[in-house]
Amino acid sequence: MKPIRHCLFLAVMLFALPLQAQEFEPIEKRMSAEAFKAAGLDKLSAAELANLNTWLSHNALGEAALEAAREQGRQEVVRKNRGFFDFGSSEPIVSRLQGEFRGFARNREYTLENGQVWQQTDDATLYGVRAQNPEVRIRPGALGAWWLRVGNNAVQAKVKRIK
Repeated sequence: MKPIRHCLFLAVMLFALPLQAQEFEPIEKRMSAEAFKAAGLDKLSAAELANLNTWLSHNALGEAALEAAREQGRQEVVRKNRGFFDFGSSEPIVSRLQGEFRGFARNREYTLENGQVWQQTDDATLYGVRAQNPEVRIRPGALGAWWLRVGNNAVQAKVKRIK
């Protein structure tokens, strides 16, 4: 490659990196006439300029899709690991218990429909309450604590996620 081609390639790369829009705008419209000429792009033939714009558009759309996939992956990790780590969400986890609920007791495990398993860590009790697959809400509390409430009962138990 000639030195001018190296400079041209570097100039094009500098302009292509921040490009992440879904609709592609040709490079000659995104640059001022002075910047276009200073980068040496005015020396390109119409075919070369078209090839450059094609390459830039494919690269830009690929980068946008890659970033969207990364964000989707991040959100999935947050959703799957809620309760193990503090991701800053104050939204409660709402699900149903699998099987029969027979009240609270220290070290009792509670399996949710979404596959999460929580273990009670305090001495909270709830006598005389039995329910089949009741709705539960697990909300984050202070200092990494999580609180489990079954149905509309006022009593809640402190829990930790074990699976």
